[in-house]
Amino acid sequence: MLLPTLSLLPLAFSALADAAPTQAQAKSPKVGLTPYAPVSTSCPSTPLVRPASGISSQEASYVSARHAKAAGSTTSYIRKWGHHGSSSSSTKLPVIGFTSSGGGYRSLLTTAGVVEAFDNRESSSGVAGIYQSLTYQGGLSGGAWFLSSLAANNWPTITSLRDNLWGPAFQNSLLVPANLLSTSDDTIYAAVAADIAAKAAAGYNVTIVDPYGRLLSYQLLYGSDGGVRDTLSGLTGLSNFTEHNVPYPIMTTTIDFPAEGQCAPSITGPIFEFHPYEYGSWDQGVDAFAVTSYMGSKLSNGKPVSQSSCVANYDNIGYVFGTSSDVFNIALGGVCFTPPTGSDNILEAFETLVAAVETPSEDDLFALYENPFYNYKSSSLVSNLTQLTLSDGGEAGQNNPIWPFIQPARDVDVLIVNDNSADTDGNLPNGTEIYQTYLNAQQFGLKKMPYIPPVNTFVSEGLNERATFFGCNETDTVFIIYLPNVPYIYPSGTSTAMLEYTEAQTDGMIANGVQIALQNGTAGWPECLACGINTKSGAKPSSTCNACFKKYCYYH
Repeated sequence: MLLPTLSLLPLAFSALADAAPTQAQAKSPKVGLTPYAPVSTSCPSTPLVRPASGISSQEASYVSARHAKAAGSTTSYIRKWGHHGSSSSSTKLPVIGFTSSGGGYRSLLTTAGVVEAFDNRESSSGVAGIYQSLTYQGGLSGGAWFLSSLAANNWPTITSLRDNLWGPAFQNSLLVPANLLSTSDDTIYAAVAADIAAKAAAGYNVTIVDPYGRLLSYQLLYGSDGGVRDTLSGLTGLSNFTEHNVPYPIMTTTIDFPAEGQCAPSITGPIFEFHPYEYGSWDQGVDAFAVTSYMGSKLSNGKPVSQSSCVANYDNIGYVFGTSSDVFNIALGGVCFTPPTGSDNILEAFETLVAAVETPSEDDLFALYENPFYNYKSSSLVSNLTQLTLSDGGEAGQNNPIWPFIQPARDVDVLIVNDNSADTDGNLPNGTEIYQTYLNAQQFGLKKMPYIPPVNTFVSEGLNERATFFGCNETDTVFIIYLPNVPYIYPSGTSTAMLEYTEAQTDGMIANGVQIALQNGTAGWPECLACGINTKSGAKPSSTCNACFKKYCYYH
């Protein structure tokens, strides 16, 4: 999740409303459109919605090519640490995924350090090369910020992002109103206001997620107007994606039903996933996926209402990662309400921008998506909705985006889970979130989720203070390598509501993330990590690996 309470946020934003166009101006065809506004396009002849009976052909093709390329790095890493009985056949090498939890900037920066250590482009550590071995990568909320910043910028190194984008941007975060007010000639605010007005002028409802996502984009994306042209489907055209050099990215969100008085999601509610080719949910009541590049199109029973009027550019990546981190709907305890205009806090500040172009409503607390599953027979839970109201995926108790990778349709063997949840008073994880995923998996029959102990056991055995392997004695589950946030060399339990980081703090958080990947230099850890990765290859474990499993495995 992003913010536990809005009362912790800076105040003052009222002067910003002066630059926003009025509702009448926003609805006028004279208002110029910007690249943020969705545009009309002709519909394809191919289906735009499909049942969730497996992964899409596009994902399957990408993953196959990616795994073949990743296999070389996996083999090299395993053999570097004594072979461990690994096979030279890439078909036997495990499909590896990596996930990053919610937690705002805390999660983004910690994950950045973990990935820096894993990335052999800039690391010679004992765990270097793991990133090149990944087939999938998932992110939620702050983890989605990290994943989007990495992917939309064509997967640069962490060092380059830190030095050229994050460091200066996080030190003067645009989520702090005073910083936005101090920008030269209010140019950033004027651009964001124009983007919101353009979307409204194009005929689409806007909510607080629009200004929120736009301001986040200025900190996470290169390009003019905060990377305004970057779309989720556009990732497929970037060179590192087309060459299958990088893992397939997936972000998660959840759904709310404000029309029914439900402004906070159910703990067992559907998890939606967004990726370059598709978005949708495996869960009962949705059980379908739609094509990302045509997001925003009006569909009925999976078909365009008008074959000549589909939509493009709705999948602005800032809007998507804003959706994944939108907790404004639970800011007042999940009570449905219409956000007031004014300047008392950042929620009201965002609503001031929205109110300038349309009448405020309770839907303003959510990200709104034209429902592609309207009248779709298998989507009984949402088939009567014209719009989907989505919010932070962690609100449903699954702050680690594991759900997509325990689906039977995805052949993920090993999943590295970097947990940066704020479960404790010190803003550190204690197993609450991963345990909830286990409970939900049990309820819905997802047998690929390994056993996770309850929180009291998690804490009493110190599983939240070191790396742990889950699934060691379970042959049919995903093997989870759990890497919790531990403040090894820097106080990394920063509040989720901390919106500014000095460059020294950014450096410190990333450096601590490196140590999480290295387990603070624990002897034998890189070799044990190789054992964990290789456990799904079918190879007989060596005596060294057996010792590693005794040390790191949780057995029940």
